[in-house]
Amino acid sequence: MAWYTEQWSNECKFSIAYDKELYSEKTPFQQIDFYKGEEFGTFFTLDGLMMVNEKDEFVYHDMIVHPAFATNPSIKKVLIIGGGDGGTAREVLRYPTVEEVVMVEIDERVFRLCQEFLPVTANGVEEDSRMKLLFDDGLAYVKNAPDQSFDLILVDSTDPISVGEGLFTTEFYKECYRVLNEDGILINQHESPYFAEYAANMKKAHRKIKDIFPITHVYQYHMPTYPSGHWLFGFASKTFDPLKDLNVEAWEKFGLKTKYYNTNLHAGAFGLPSYVKEALQRGE
Repeated sequence: MAWYTEQWSNECKFSIAYDKELYSEKTPFQQIDFYKGEEFGTFFTLDGLMMVNEKDEFVYHDMIVHPAFATNPSIKKVLIIGGGDGGTAREVLRYPTVEEVVMVEIDERVFRLCQEFLPVTANGVEEDSRMKLLFDDGLAYVKNAPDQSFDLILVDSTDPISVGEGLFTTEFYKECYRVLNEDGILINQHESPYFAEYAANMKKAHRKIKDIFPITHVYQYHMPTYPSGHWLFGFASKTFDPLKDLNVEAWEKFGLKTKYYNTNLHAGAFGLPSYVKEALQRGE
């Protein structure tokens, strides 16, 4: 038995036991490592940071996708930026009303390796006729996309370092606004409020999006293997409010069985702790 250890802050580390390292590769973009252990099953890291594991991946993928569909059940065209493990696309493709999904992932090796070692997230995604996979830069793709071409954009990114850095910029959020239709929704990985470095990125992202979109909210989810376990998504929209426009009846008609998300939890997820609300309001 060996230990994978991640530095959560200068004075806090997180460790997971694993039985073997399944694979390791340095791509032109990042370092990819796959491990297998008893507690969390197979998991993979990018540049030494936990991305996805078999035990809790459902939490992240439920929460990045389903709140938007429960707010606007008529979503048909979806753009996923990042999401190389395939789990976000997997959840979107469960909706029979979705007509087109474009996934733009900069590093093809992430997806191919997840197909091999993490089929729970990647298998079946590529085979769906509604799916268009592009291995390219997400920021460049959005810059060149036509106006009002998507109902929903899901930014399933790493932290704002290395390949993920451009997905936390004002320029990128403005382009997202442009390519969303008049009812468009943007969901973005919004970091964590707890440790200082993550909280700083949370505030920066929120401030930038708030300057662009008329409706902005932040919602939370519990991700045991991400730093502190307390993580956030941003919800930005041109017309739909996730609390006022929640359509319980329409979402439940889809008949989706989910392990984390439900419509009772939906409203509660937007009820943030006081310290998080205050930090977002200050935005410094």
